[in-house]
Amino acid sequence: MAVYGPGMTVVAVLVALASLLHIYIWYLESVAWTTAARKVFGTSREEAEATREMAFNQGFYNLFLAITGLAGVIAHLLGHATVAVTLMVTAVGSMAAAALLLLVTSADKRGAAVKQGLLPVLALVALGITALL
Repeated sequence: MAVYGPGMTVVAVLVALASLLHIYIWYLESVAWTTAARKVFGTSREEAEATREMAFNQGFYNLFLAITGLAGVIAHLLGHATVAVTLMVTAVGSMAAAALLLLVTSADKRGAAVKQGLLPVLALVALGITALL
């Protein structure tokens, strides 16, 4: 069973898209939390101010996952198969796990959990299919 097969380009594209989404989430949480993000997350000015530090920290968590995913994509482009798979699985596995946690613990945020987790889950599925080819 070869994990690194012809489907890895599809996996890399899905990881890149998931990473770009998490960079957007970083922007919302760490840069625009008390402005544009209020509309996206449906929070009041008071709620945004009260949770500003938490959101700032959480945003950087999302950024670091995105950087890990993009580093995996770069490793793939450079032909470093083991490093690429390791970084990409670490990134999208963590993204998918966070989305699953949000899905099961916050009924009012299920839509966000699906949006946040869809690309990472698709990347993991594509990787699994690639491993079987």
